[in-house]
Amino acid sequence: MKIQAAITAVGGYVPKDILTNFDLEKMVDTTDEWIRARTGIHERHILEKGKASSDMAAEAVKIMLEKRGISPLDIDVIILGTVTGDYIFPATANVLADKIGAKNAWGFDVSAACSGFLFSLETGSRFIQSGAYKKVVVIGVDKMSAIIDYTDRNTCIIFGDGAGCVLLEPNEEGYGICDSILKVDGSGREWLYQPAGGSLLPPSEETIRNKQHFVHQEGKTVFKFAVTNMADVSYEIMQRNNLTADDVNWLVPHQANLRIIDATAERMGLDKSKVLVNIHRYGNTTSGTLPLCLFDFEKQFKKGDNLIFSTFGGGFTWGSIYVKWAYDPA
Repeated sequence: MKIQAAITAVGGYVPKDILTNFDLEKMVDTTDEWIRARTGIHERHILEKGKASSDMAAEAVKIMLEKRGISPLDIDVIILGTVTGDYIFPATANVLADKIGAKNAWGFDVSAACSGFLFSLETGSRFIQSGAYKKVVVIGVDKMSAIIDYTDRNTCIIFGDGAGCVLLEPNEEGYGICDSILKVDGSGREWLYQPAGGSLLPPSEETIRNKQHFVHQEGKTVFKFAVTNMADVSYEIMQRNNLTADDVNWLVPHQANLRIIDATAERMGLDKSKVLVNIHRYGNTTSGTLPLCLFDFEKQFKKGDNLIFSTFGGGFTWGSIYVKWAYDPA
């Protein structure tokens, strides 16, 4: 049998501090009812000042390593999806390796907004399939509170902070990552992006004054693109692998908006009982949403279950991955 990259352990972490919809009512012109009706979000976790994305990632990876019973020294490669790295450089994967003691690993960051984890997962699977590496850690983490304007009700109600991760190992029994469809369309960048801070608009008094270092989103446009593309790509990967709705055990969707999740499930013909949802607890943690779903619902998965991952992110980026789950609940 050919080598496939199987998920063999998962980890997750969210900060202790919680920002509820009722807290936001005191900060911007909104209500708990309005937020719940339009997004499905009840609360989100916020990382304390002085802490960074690498700190959340480190906690998630430590949990995962303990569950798998392996040492940080066993890790070969670290691939970390994020748009809120600790620094412009070095890579947060590099910082993380130091914090967890992964002295034998090399790694890098992947910047694909909310698709960061899926793009990283596909990349990690190729390292395993090559036969060159045995243990690849894939992480999705974002400290979105670092780039959110808490006077902008269009964005501050949506995002939270969090991290999740998986361990990829070789499998020759047919379990693991079976197929992927990943897409980008850079013409959509102006609808959801951080305008300043890069080489196009380096930090200046003017960019700070104009609040260009915060997330900018045209919500209606992004919603329209997300509903269509996330649903279509998820259906496409089912068709390509001859999967019916009965064959799919779980949809693992990006947690951006409950209406987008519902539209994706409907396009796939899935009953709501098969759709993993934790957006009410965490909001949109960007690269963190998909692995946090795995962490929260891991005990429900059984060996051989068919999982469809689905995402849509700023820039635009989107995609779907078909995974055959490799282990039973502990």
